[in-house]
Amino acid sequence: MALTKARIVDSVQEQLGFPRNECVNLVEDLLEIIKRTLGADEDLLVSGFGKFCVKKKNKRKGRNPASGEDLMLAKRKVVSFKCSSVLRKRIGG
Repeated sequence: MALTKARIVDSVQEQLGFPRNECVNLVEDLLEIIKRTLGADEDLLVSGFGKFCVKKKNKRKGRNPASGEDLMLAKRKVVSFKCSSVLRKRIGG
């Protein structure tokens, strides 16, 4: 089962005991900070969890899997994640 924003809000509310609307605002603000940081091409390090990095991909040759047609993929930015050793041990990796 996927962890949804609503489940995160429920968990924060359960842990902190704040009213639901405050928990919604807290989660939304945190996600906005993450988006703004990554949008500014800055890495995001969460100690004990992992590191989100913005990586630049150059344009390259690609192929449409449905038609087999060759095409050029534009350069783009992607977000990658590397988990910390603490998280890796916890999930059994």
